[in-house]
Formats: sequence, C-alpha cells, structure tokens
Amino acid sequence: MTPEKPPTAHPAPPPYVPGHGLLTGRTAVVTAAAGTGIGGATARRLLEEGADVLLSDAHTRRLKESEIALTAEFGAGRVAALPCDVTDEAQVTALFAHAERLHGRLDVVVNNAGLGGSADLVAMTDDQWTAVLDVTLNGTFRCTRAALRRMRAAGRGGVVVNNASVMGWRAQRGQAHYAAAKAGVMALTRCAAAEAAAYGVRVNAVSPSLAVHPHLAKVTGEDLLTELTGREAFGRSAEPWEVANVIVFLASDYASYMTGETVPVSSQRA
Repeated sequence: MTPEKPPTAHPAPPPYVPGHGLLTGRTAVVTAAAGTGIGGATARRLLEEGADVLLSDAHTRRLKESEIALTAEFGAGRVAALPCDVTDEAQVTALFAHAERLHGRLDVVVNNAGLGGSADLVAMTDDQWTAVLDVTLNGTFRCTRAALRRMRAAGRGGVVVNNASVMGWRAQRGQAHYAAAKAGVMALTRCAAAEAAAYGVRVNAVSPSLAVHPHLAKVTGEDLLTELTGREAFGRSAEPWEVANVIVFLASDYASYMTGETVPVSSQRA
C-alpha cells in the first residue's frame, strides 16, 4: 500500500473570536498600542472584552489615528491615548498617573513596547546594543515598576502581561541584543511575579514566534519572513490578534492561578 500523504497545514487563519466580556469593568494600559501589530490588536481585544483602555505609543501620529478609529467604534468614554517613550522615566510616570486620573484605578498593564534590529555581534556598536535593551528590557522594567507601585498602594490586585519572544529561548544570528533583551523580560517577569504575589498582583508574559503585520513586513526581508514562516507547523505566521487572545486570557480571571509564567504563542514545537 502506498502510505497516505499527511495533510498540509491550511495557510488561512481561523475565524476571528468574538468578545465574551472577560474584562468588563476593568481598566488597562497598553504600551506600543498604535498601528497594526500585537499592541494594537491587544488594545482592540481588551476593548472587545469590556475593558476601558489607555493607549500609549512613542509614535504620536499613529497613536492619534488609533485613538480616533477605536473611539469611533467603542466610544470616547472607553478609549484614551497618551504618548509615552518608555526610555523616559518621567513619561512613564506620567502615563500611569494619567491612567489613575482617568479611571480611578489600574487593573491591567500590557508591556508591549520593544525595539528590534539586526547586527552580528562583532560588528554591533554599543549604541545598537543599548538602544534595543533600553526600549525592550529597561522599558518593560520601568513600566512594570510603575504599575506594581500603584497596584500595591491601591490594594485591589491587578495583572501585568509582558511581551517576550521565542528569541529569549533560542539563538539566531544577528539577534544577540534582541534575544538578550527578551530573555531579560522573561527573567524580570518571574522575579516581579514572586514579589507581587504578596499583594495579589499576577505577572506573566507571552512569547510569540512570528506574528506578521504591515509594519514588520516593511522592515523585515521577504527571504527571512519566508524562512521563519517555514518553521511554523501551521505553515503560516500568527495573526496579531491570535497573540492578543493569549494576552487577554492571562489578563482575565481564567488565569487566576498563573503567575511568573511565560506562555509560548507559537507552533514551532509541533
């Protein structure tokens, strides 16, 4: 008998999952939330699940466009925006103060801001290394610290979800700075979770492999995207909203006993 050929993965993503009110009555801050990437998809999913959302991004034009679009869909009372460069401590402090002024509470923080790049280690400059670390790791540290200080003082618990990457676990040429930063985000997540548990705050992370969106496609070569997609069992990259779904799960009460965890959002292990 001729052995059956295994079915090939279908390249199309599944239908979009509707909201179920998992975060009704809660407030959320999302960094790097402008545009079509994971941050923008997360902001939308949080709104669809009932949360009021403060959008933040260093790109002021894209942030304003996102605010206008989401406000038209979800209403002015549920969407706000404030520019924030996560490498600037004063701006981070102002962001979280603004969140509390808006809603009187802070329930969910999604640290999505990150910076990539490609350079072999022998050619990498101090500035290249520092720029990626300062946004991706130090920015996550600054925002996590600001969130935990306010959540601890409020005494109502809360959730922090950090965006890590499979690069924190694996090696790839030209990615020493990014991989080191994302591995640091994972370690930061574990340590912050151990401290925050005492005051009822959970800290977790997601670790996406590949979620392609227009901005990423512009700055990443087609050959590399094809190679990375070929590593995925489904034969396609994730949709940004598929990563956002896992972030929403971690932010919700369905993940009430999870803290210090990094959840892969990847089909590479299949």
